[in-house]
Amino acid sequence: MDYTFEQISSQVRRDIVRMVAKAASGHPGGSLSSTDIMTYLFFREMQVSPETWKRNGQGLDMFFLSAGHITPVYYSVLARRGYFPVEELNTFRLFGTRLQGHPCVEKGLPGVNQAAGSLGQGLSVAAGAAAGKKIAGDPHRVFCLVGDGESEEGQIWEAALVAAHHKLDNLVAITDWNGQQIDGSTEDVAGLGDLESKWKAFGWEVIVADGHCFKSIEKAFAEAREKGGNGKPVMILFRTEMGHGVDFMAGTHKWHGKNPSPEQCEEAMKQLQETMGDF
Repeated sequence: MDYTFEQISSQVRRDIVRMVAKAASGHPGGSLSSTDIMTYLFFREMQVSPETWKRNGQGLDMFFLSAGHITPVYYSVLARRGYFPVEELNTFRLFGTRLQGHPCVEKGLPGVNQAAGSLGQGLSVAAGAAAGKKIAGDPHRVFCLVGDGESEEGQIWEAALVAAHHKLDNLVAITDWNGQQIDGSTEDVAGLGDLESKWKAFGWEVIVADGHCFKSIEKAFAEAREKGGNGKPVMILFRTEMGHGVDFMAGTHKWHGKNPSPEQCEEAMKQLQETMGDF
């Protein structure tokens, strides 16, 4: 059965809430805000599949999760795409699981190219991978998802300088621009200001889009393809809402790293359609 993006993202959001509730630990807010972006990326945009994936990424598109705490959405999308059994989502954050709170590579989870956790580092890793593809003559692209709170880290901007300097036009970075982080709004904590102008000033092509509208997401990635190969890396700034899809989680930093109670999980399930079968 073929599913629409909307149906897939609804199921992924169910997975996110249920995983975090079952584990009594995890990060639902940013996972929910980036669900639509990740759904489109893995089910349409990237030239890689469960059958072709390999960790070194040779001859394939690659993905790096820089905002390493939002593994609920990462694991759900990978499972729903067929990288590993959906039933394994039941093991999220359990001792010894392949589905650690942050992605790890020691247990060989398919779809995970690199461990993540310390914020700010993922874009540097992605830039290195993009440079490697350039050297090897590999025409495929490298994608990296960063958070807007994470973008207060200096290493993000060091990576931005390096990527522009080396003309890594095979690198597509994505910002989940939901305006919230662990201690409050991004503007209250440090103030990101005009992100679009900042990334342009660092020498990147910049696209701004609605991260909850699949037509807008499709258009943004199409534009990124058009801008690729022109000597500049690309940043897509997706405007999103923290906790999107669950009314009592939406728009607040309070669900950055908080698990719902069984009752709250049940309430969330009433708001999200089951489309692909729960794990």
